[in-house]
Amino acid sequence: MSLFQIPPPTRFDLRFSIVGIPVRVHPLFWLIAVLFGASSNSIPGLLIWVIAIFISILIHELGHALAMRRHGQGSQIILHFAGGLTIPESMAWGGGYASVAITANQQIFISLAGPFAGFLLATLLLVVSALLGGTIIPNFVLGIIPFPIVFLPIGELATTFVMSMLWVNIFWGIVNLMPVNPLDGGTVARNILIQYDPWNGVRTSLWLSVITGALIAIAGFVFLRSTYMAFLFGLLAFQSYQALQAGSGRG
Repeated sequence: MSLFQIPPPTRFDLRFSIVGIPVRVHPLFWLIAVLFGASSNSIPGLLIWVIAIFISILIHELGHALAMRRHGQGSQIILHFAGGLTIPESMAWGGGYASVAITANQQIFISLAGPFAGFLLATLLLVVSALLGGTIIPNFVLGIIPFPIVFLPIGELATTFVMSMLWVNIFWGIVNLMPVNPLDGGTVARNILIQYDPWNGVRTSLWLSVITGALIAIAGFVFLRSTYMAFLFGLLAFQSYQALQAGSGRG
């Protein structure tokens, strides 16, 4: 079972629309957000984390949705226990195909629009922090992933909010670009490889997903002490391996 399957609707879903795009928030989204923020030392800190992850994932999925709209494809955003999904309009209504044909290059653009929407949001936060007189210290996670440290003069909670937003939008935005299915980076890699090798491109992308996912799982556990990261990427690597075993990479 994939972590990224469309969750069925429930009577507890939060529903609204933004710029004409329907949004559905599954109740498990809030539960997972709270669990991830459980290490916070205070209730306000926990609420700030939940708000930060909600805004960040919504902006990420909105990037995908607006890119789809640019190519004539309607969509629906769903926030659920594994993050978020942007579903083509026909699939959102139970169909098995998109209402318009999307080329490989258009799909690459759509996939990149999500994380880059997050990068733009992070940049705006850094600009606002500087304008407010905040201190911004350059920093790198694992020596390669940029993650600036911000201190704001307007209070600890504001600093916590900005740092939470930067963590989700920069660190996880870059991780999401790794060539692991079904993350955005995996979709980009698959569409690039299919164009160069129509017969074996999917299979090659799955092997790339298996190897990259396994390496990230190990690095996350060893260097970041993140059981969640190890579990997530280990599971994604295993699912890609299952797809290979099932022959999904031959078409």
